[in-house]
Amino acid sequence: MDLKIAIVNSSSFGRVFPEHIEKLKKIGYVERFDLPKDMKGKELAEKLMGFSIIIASVTALYDKEFFDYKDDTLLISRHGIGYNNIDINAATEKGTLVTKVSAEVEREAVAENAVALLMDTIRQTSKAAMKAKEGKWMERAKFIGYEVKDKTVGVIGLGNIGSRVGEILKNGFNCKLIAYDPNLSNEEIVNRGAKPVTLEELLKESDIISLNACITKDSYHLISKKEFSIMKKGVFIVNTARGELMDEKELLLALDKGIIGGMGLDVIEGEPINEEHPLFKYENVVITPHTSAYTYECLKGMGDKVLSDVERVLDNKMPDNLINVEAFKHW
Repeated sequence: MDLKIAIVNSSSFGRVFPEHIEKLKKIGYVERFDLPKDMKGKELAEKLMGFSIIIASVTALYDKEFFDYKDDTLLISRHGIGYNNIDINAATEKGTLVTKVSAEVEREAVAENAVALLMDTIRQTSKAAMKAKEGKWMERAKFIGYEVKDKTVGVIGLGNIGSRVGEILKNGFNCKLIAYDPNLSNEEIVNRGAKPVTLEELLKESDIISLNACITKDSYHLISKKEFSIMKKGVFIVNTARGELMDEKELLLALDKGIIGGMGLDVIEGEPINEEHPLFKYENVVITPHTSAYTYECLKGMGDKVLSDVERVLDNKMPDNLINVEAFKHW
């Protein structure tokens, strides 16, 4: 019987570069699944029963119950860098390898999109372009923006992507760069071109805030009522990391109070969202549907990595960026 490979909830894998799918088809039977984003546990396991390899997106939820009911699974390969929707301990106990894309693959694409969202928001580019398209050229005086030059930029999470956002804004726009990252020493933050500060200092001092942190139990709703209350009035915020970093209820209140001057979001808590989501009512909020990694260069690299994962596992070799090395030791 052919090896069975499931592609779950991925809108891009194998579509932009079909050669990735064609190569997988030479290895085994390939099937796409578009499942509810919150599907998990026994229900998800039953849907994917018999599939030894799963190419996973940011949804569904591969929780402990999933692994309890699922038959043997060799590999879950994340078509991306975040894996908080996978219970790594449960996967390890099951003997399932979990891999992710190398952070460097997404670095430039996501960082550039963070800057693009900032520029669109701070200069109102999309709104002005829409008025021109509607034949309302003379309304152009409504779209007065700010310059990024010399602004204080606070990066929350100065890792792979956050450090690149900082480089672009510091070197390209002469911004003063400050950063909060509890996972880095002050020396490491300085070596990455930023002044280390506390979270409270960053929120008070920043004209622009870029969220680039991973989502963990410690960073969930990192930005909530207190944090919004100490921000500069009129601050610009960009989030290309995870929507769950901000408490959405308090975010909406901060927008209502005018604390936030503008916001560029590529991620939303509970995404995907529909057109009725309350954030769409704010004219100073630009929302894109989690497309920061959507460059041809990035998607090619991501697809190559996933294909390499499958090939190496089937050749009994450790794949790159294996999250649970312990599982491989017991093979």
